[in-house]
Amino acid sequence: MTIRDVAAAAGVSVGTASKALNDRGTLRAETRQRVRDAADRLGFEANAVARTLKAGRTYTVGMITTDSIGRFSIPLMLGAEDALGAGQMSVLLCDARDDPIREQYYLRTLLTRRVDGIVVTGRRAQARPPLGTDLPVPVVYAFVSSTDPSDCSVVPDEAGGALKAVEHLQAIGRRRIVHVTGPEHHSSAQVRAGAAVPALSRPPLFGEWSEAWGRQAAAMLLAEDFDAVFAGSDQIARGIADTLRTAGRRVPDDVAVIGFDNWDVMVTASQPPLSSVDMDLDGLGRTAANLLLAAINGEPAPGRHVRPCRLVLRESTATAGPVRPV
Repeated sequence: MTIRDVAAAAGVSVGTASKALNDRGTLRAETRQRVRDAADRLGFEANAVARTLKAGRTYTVGMITTDSIGRFSIPLMLGAEDALGAGQMSVLLCDARDDPIREQYYLRTLLTRRVDGIVVTGRRAQARPPLGTDLPVPVVYAFVSSTDPSDCSVVPDEAGGALKAVEHLQAIGRRRIVHVTGPEHHSSAQVRAGAAVPALSRPPLFGEWSEAWGRQAAAMLLAEDFDAVFAGSDQIARGIADTLRTAGRRVPDDVAVIGFDNWDVMVTASQPPLSSVDMDLDGLGRTAANLLLAAINGEPAPGRHVRPCRLVLRESTATAGPVRPV
């Protein structure tokens, strides 16, 4: 099938058919739809190479990540693909593995392939140096942010998420809340702890992002009087729940436990299933992709864009019924 066949089937000129299929020119909505319906009916697909040459675009976007295990980058990429797929754009994923040399290699490779834009992400939410200066394509940072305020960054509201967690614990009557989190030098640990401090009965415990640290911290806390734990990650929360159960403390009757990240393999396998703060990584990816598309089309939105977290309630904080996002 050719565009002439589509034009004939729709009863329009070849030029009108081309405008309708490429979203160009001023056409009546019904004419544009009639051409698209004819193209669908005939199974017509525009020649991608010809479209690229005419538009000066490749309809590809690069994504550079430092998250080798994919814990954060995969959900982000899925969200980005949802947004980009509507525009028939493809995503090329590159794993820089926290190696600046490898990252610059991938940057050069993507630019050689003439991508229309780049999304940068990773496994840490703190700000990072810009990918480069005076790059020929727009760049959007997702989950991570750029230290350059003129760059476009999309980040989760971790402080707001932590506040939702402790407010929920207070709402179910818990007054002796403790916080166990990751390394003190880690940006996310600092932000989450800082937001929770006013509601805590003791200073936060900093350690590692691991179940082992959760078990160790819970063992240390057993001699203290507490009725709720806000953990800085789901791994930590599951370790805490395990130790409390072994020590004869009932969750949530004696101690309510809530985590952070809403990592399904952690929260659903815990006993009982964990309430947790969800950073909506898919949504971050979609937002980053939409901001990148806008920049590609000449409408950049520089600055730091903060997206809210949501609270997902499960049995570890005594919720009844199915999982409920808040």
